[in-house]
Amino acid sequence: MNKIDTIIFDLGGVLIDWNPEYVFLDEFNGDRKKMQWFFDNICTSDWNENQDAGYPLQQATEDLVNQFPEYERLIRLFYGNWEQMLGVAIEGTVKILDAFVKNKNYKVVALTNWSAETFPIALERFEFLHWFEGIIVSGEEKTRKPFKEIYQITLDRFNIEAQSSIFIDDNLRNIEAANALTINGIHFKSPKELIQQLKAFNIHI
Repeated sequence: MNKIDTIIFDLGGVLIDWNPEYVFLDEFNGDRKKMQWFFDNICTSDWNENQDAGYPLQQATEDLVNQFPEYERLIRLFYGNWEQMLGVAIEGTVKILDAFVKNKNYKVVALTNWSAETFPIALERFEFLHWFEGIIVSGEEKTRKPFKEIYQITLDRFNIEAQSSIFIDDNLRNIEAANALTINGIHFKSPKELIQQLKAFNIHI
């Protein structure tokens, strides 16, 4: 195994709690089944990820309203109330990030699927986002995980050797895409489990 010298963090779901149910659960009066139907059929993950790859939020909203006019009010809430979907920092992971940043043996960067229009809100809210050597934001690059291009951008921009890096992401699909480029991956589930998973790479936090 190559000596690990770079740690690549995902942000949403790893360091930052983001969840649209913070807005929509009340809108559906606590009915998770109806809320999930809305996410599965109207404001879908695929639709949101298209904005993560650079599609304008306003245009995406109008597209969907034209397609589903009966859901106009709820569709407009998605980006209209986006800030309320942004939860708190996942403190256990922030402590792990802090340990890596303070350890001068590691380069520490981030790779996130995030709209370029909303990312400045996160930058203002979370001080730890300024600890990274750099952050690759999908919306700025006009591509996103799990496409090969964004991983290659990350490796090239920060002069990273794939086999000497670890990518931490809560989405297994994104880990598998990284593995295909010989980037070591950790499927994030909790800060406590992450500490144990890092030990497999002889990294002790």
